[in-house]
Amino acid sequence: MKASDRAYASLRDDIVEWRLAPGTVLGEVEQAERLGVSRTPLREALARLTAEGLATAQRGRGVVVSDVSLAHLGELFELREALECKAASLAAQRGDRARFAALRDRLLAAPALLTDEDPQRNEYYALAAELDSAVDGAIANTYLSQSLEGLRVHLARVRRLAKDDAARLRQAAAEHAAIAGAIAEGNAPLAAAATAVHLNNSLNHIKSVQIHLPRPEDSTGPAVRTAPTHSTRPSAPREASHG
Repeated sequence: MKASDRAYASLRDDIVEWRLAPGTVLGEVEQAERLGVSRTPLREALARLTAEGLATAQRGRGVVVSDVSLAHLGELFELREALECKAASLAAQRGDRARFAALRDRLLAAPALLTDEDPQRNEYYALAAELDSAVDGAIANTYLSQSLEGLRVHLARVRRLAKDDAARLRQAAAEHAAIAGAIAEGNAPLAAAATAVHLNNSLNHIKSVQIHLPRPEDSTGPAVRTAPTHSTRPSAPREASHG
């Protein structure tokens, strides 16, 4: 893996997992030292994060971790609805019905995965990621798949705010099963409708969680923070879009 790719992956995981909070200044010298790379690949990594919207360049501050606000959350789910409902509809028309039927059955059994033995919900999120992967493969649309991939990293970041609530995840598993079932039946309108229901429930849940978000009018973000200079080891990414 190239140094710039390694720096990008580490910084992205730190941002998604909230080890680097909104407003944190990503100083080139400090981050290059922390990640064990030179400043040139570090700049490349910061440019990629900025292009994805995970970081932003601000005058007088340099590159900082971007905000997450309620206004941004609404915009994110508007885009999510447009992309995911269309993807589910196409998957119902083009996908392997047997594969989605098997996923439906596994998703119906998914609540059994939500145990104290897996507090990070890794098994559950791995199954949700399989549904994403199956949809991506079924739609046979490179542009739509790339757009969904770019969206999921933001969704993973937002999901951390809402915590890994077991009750909500059990409900979400049933919603995922409904989506997979509609695709397995080849019912495009039902697949899109089931996706819309899931997205509405996900958004309402996130809004209901008592979390602190920057105010939408705070375009400059929270107070300046300095990123940690000690070494951090990112955890395995969980970027399934379904929450």
